[in-house]
Amino acid sequence: MKQLTVTLPDEFYDSFIAFFKHIPDVTIAEKKESEVPLWQQELVLERIKNAKPEDYISWEESKKILDAKWLK
Repeated sequence: MKQLTVTLPDEFYDSFIAFFKHIPDVTIAEKKESEVPLWQQELVLERIKNAKPEDYISWEESKKILDAKWLK
């Protein structure tokens, strides 16, 4: 048996699934990827580009702040 990974446009998805559902021994495993929208990717990249070194804090400092907030 062979395995196939297919990426298709949303408008073809239902037809594709309907066609292959009726073939014996075919297993359809859907993998839903959580995509980050382009506008959000651009926003994050812009923030990274404009960040100053003093805007960053270490993981240890971040953990202390989070612990103080959530582990009271």
